[in-house]
Amino acid sequence: MEFYIHHVCISVSDIEKSTQFYRYFGFKEVADYTAEDGSFRIKHLKLGDFIIELFWFSDHTPAVRKDLWDDLKTGGYRHIAFKVEDIHKTLEKLKKDKVADTKTQVSIGRTGILYFFIRDPDGNFVEIVQDNRNL
Repeated sequence: MEFYIHHVCISVSDIEKSTQFYRYFGFKEVADYTAEDGSFRIKHLKLGDFIIELFWFSDHTPAVRKDLWDDLKTGGYRHIAFKVEDIHKTLEKLKKDKVADTKTQVSIGRTGILYFFIRDPDGNFVEIVQDNRNL
């Protein structure tokens, strides 16, 4: 039996704003469902074989997002990561397009990869990595 990554689910406060954010990274909308009573909505955004499933609820409760280190100490899923070939060019473009803060910098992780973090429209952490380890 083999397992493959299929999707990650993110609850969002504004499904259209989040859809636009993830489109920036190349995701395409492949499914959209709205409950008959309008109480919730689901969108699937796909990149390659991977899907981000966005959930929106009319009674959405916003989460308080901490700084990265405190967020990592909290139980549960913490972030999604996108791999790139050239992290420095990517960061430069993200800053130019105002997706990344001008103070964002590339760091070297304890596992040997280059990385930086940005936030999606709801404050969820999104990691950008350059991983040349050939694992």
